[in-house]
Amino acid sequence: MKIITQNKKAFHDYSVLGTIEAGIVLTGGEVKSLRAGLVNLVGAFATIHNNELMIINCYIGEYSHAYEKSTEDHSRRTRKLLVHASELNKLVGEVSRKGITLVPLKLYFNEKSKIKVELGLCKHKKAHERKEELRERDISRETRREIKDKVRY
Repeated sequence: MKIITQNKKAFHDYSVLGTIEAGIVLTGGEVKSLRAGLVNLVGAFATIHNNELMIINCYIGEYSHAYEKSTEDHSRRTRKLLVHASELNKLVGEVSRKGITLVPLKLYFNEKSKIKVELGLCKHKKAHERKEELRERDISRETRREIKDKVRY
């Protein structure tokens, strides 16, 4: 598995309750852009529209050597995600609950060189939860540092 990009901001802003893997429908130029690393998942989210899973606001840059038929900017267009019908029904139930959002966590090539999106079932963190998480991380870092210093002597 070769990771193309990760959405680190999602882990800061959301609590990830579960994950699901989905395929993504792309054009040839978009695949070349992904291989070149011209992608950004910050601000992207997934939604269910007309019984289809769609990813919105995912930036995939224009490939410089691609054949373009129009002059419009398609870098942030809505793209279809591919999941099984049973998974889609499960997602409909999860998203209908209050406060649950589908956020793309990473984009990667699987073992068969297919591009996959890892979606997270996320709940938005409140400000005090973020501060508490940072405080716990600082405390654990300090304790590891102290233990490391005591082992040296």
